[in-house]
Amino acid sequence: MQIGLPKEIKVKENRVALTPGGAATLIRRGHSVVVQEGAGVGSGLSDQQYIDAGATIGSAEDAWAAEMVVKVKEPIASEYKYLREDLLLFTYLHLAADRPLTEALLAAGTTGVAYETVQIEDRSLPLLTPMSEVAGRLSVQAGAYHLQKPVGGRGVLLGGVPGVQPGHVVILGGGVVGTNAAKMAMGLGARVTILDVSHRRLTYLDDVFFGRLRTMMSSEANIRALLPETDLLIGGVLIPGAKAPNLVTRDMLGLMQEGSVIADVAVDQGGCVETIHATTHDDPTYVVDGVVHYGVANMPGAVPRTSTFALTNATFPYLLLLADEGRYVLKKNAALQLGVNTHRGQLTYGAVAEAFDLPHVEVATALG
Repeated sequence: MQIGLPKEIKVKENRVALTPGGAATLIRRGHSVVVQEGAGVGSGLSDQQYIDAGATIGSAEDAWAAEMVVKVKEPIASEYKYLREDLLLFTYLHLAADRPLTEALLAAGTTGVAYETVQIEDRSLPLLTPMSEVAGRLSVQAGAYHLQKPVGGRGVLLGGVPGVQPGHVVILGGGVVGTNAAKMAMGLGARVTILDVSHRRLTYLDDVFFGRLRTMMSSEANIRALLPETDLLIGGVLIPGAKAPNLVTRDMLGLMQEGSVIADVAVDQGGCVETIHATTHDDPTYVVDGVVHYGVANMPGAVPRTSTFALTNATFPYLLLLADEGRYVLKKNAALQLGVNTHRGQLTYGAVAEAFDLPHVEVATALG
């Protein structure tokens, strides 16, 4: 199979979906790899490294013309022209927050396999986990920075100093994002409260952090009670493939202190804060009702070297399966089958269909 590796063109997105080592493995197995010129530069991977691995360097058109295209971020509007019926696209899609892309994939008939909905037997999301780990940790770094007064924050040092109370970080969701955010926040010396709807998960977090963080059941009443004392609010709620629920509404912002910060990691799924919208690394924040909103939709792109290797460690085994067996593997591999969001003009993921009130078919039926 021919695999194409386009350069990511989302603002300040420097990750790449395939390393030279991965390309070499594919080529040794009889596949060919076409890499867009400069695709790996942002992650410190040169064109020469790909050439040495046996890949061909070409244009964006060359990379997108391959049988399978592997990316990091979802195609943006200028890339819709490359979508076509015989294309197998393997990347993050986040369709529940992106109707134009959903419609473009359906119109083109593209088979879109989304990293974020590939799911294994224990219901975990192996291709989302590494980037959730990175984003969870980065959310605290970003929040700590934007709490500084010169950049619009309320002037709180998360770790405090002797004799001064540390900042309070409230985390919505105790999954991978929330757990990693808690690690970073506690490492800085902040007070941390984490909320989740699962008592079992809260018990686990209480155990692994030895009671050093406060756990609370997630409810509107508890969130409202916490907001007046929150310096940094982190949104980390995930429903696989679906739009994130709005847990903090516009009227609740008035409960927060002026200059407090919201960092919503769920923004690429619509966000769990009603007032959040996607921003970029060039212009990461905006203010609503005195509260700083950080909504960068590709947070891990800020640390592309780390993120590229973390991501490709997880995605490459699945990429290899797709390359070796083609679309046939989607019929027999349960994890990859759950990753199929669109196929030959049909929407095959129920949560996306629900988000846009569109018809869908079961993926097994669509695949025949």
